[in-house]
Amino acid sequence: MTAVETDETGRIAVVGCGTLGASWAALFLAHGFDVAAYDTAPGFADRLRASVAHALGQLGELGLRGSGRLETCTAIEAAVSGAIFVQENAPEDEAVKRAVLAELDARAAPGVIVASSTSAMLRSRIVAECRTPERVIVAHPFHPPHLVPLVEIVAGDPATGERAAAFYARLGRRPVILRREMPGHVANRLASALYREAVNLVAEGVASVADIDAALCNGPGLRWAAMGPHMTYHLGGGAGGIRHYLDHLGPSQVRRWESLGRPELSDAVKDAIVEGVEAEAAGRTLPELEARRDRALIDILKARTEVAGS
Repeated sequence: MTAVETDETGRIAVVGCGTLGASWAALFLAHGFDVAAYDTAPGFADRLRASVAHALGQLGELGLRGSGRLETCTAIEAAVSGAIFVQENAPEDEAVKRAVLAELDARAAPGVIVASSTSAMLRSRIVAECRTPERVIVAHPFHPPHLVPLVEIVAGDPATGERAAAFYARLGRRPVILRREMPGHVANRLASALYREAVNLVAEGVASVADIDAALCNGPGLRWAAMGPHMTYHLGGGAGGIRHYLDHLGPSQVRRWESLGRPELSDAVKDAIVEGVEAEAAGRTLPELEARRDRALIDILKARTEVAGS
């Protein structure tokens, strides 16, 4: 039995400490794990500590106040030494990922899972230079991972995937294990399909950017925070459930699928989107918009917890 399968805490290596790595580090610390962090960027330690402090404040609102200790390391071997789990967050560049994962695989203790935060890359390609690729997985979070529960797992070995899923579940995450690898995994493919049509609606002049966003947030987005599309349509089928929906309303879905667009990101379309986003932002800066997003995520998570506990 490895450390990640017990209720004990320990030392987790976070390699790559940009926005994503800082978010992961805060989550681990808030659950009582020590974190050894490494990044090649000069001066990363101060930026990391500031980002982690901010995220820990948010997690404190959700009742997570673990006392893990953060250590910043100047060498990758120092970060990995003694780690019971490794979370890698290198840039989304295949050559970089392959090299970093190979080094982590060579340095981590036997049996320790090495998890790669990649949003679209295929596991089979990024583990190509690893000596023991069966312990290297994809663990794709949705940003920011300290607030958004989803972790998509792609593993070459089913037992390793289950071990990783159990570990992330301990952190309050919702692991989803893919049965086979797919570019973009599951959630980004769903998001990409939706965004393609959102761009198409702009390109065809159907509605403003702000109204397209509002249509999603004030309609299906509210339901999707509670249940996914299959279950939503199960309820939409009335007493007959999803079978009735597919038999009687499925044809209307097919007609809508056939009318969906395949927009080109021409300069004119990009300009229209940029202009629309700037109008919707109404002068708010990126940090202000990020704070608004995080505030909404915290409130949603609190509401979900209250509903689950009622």
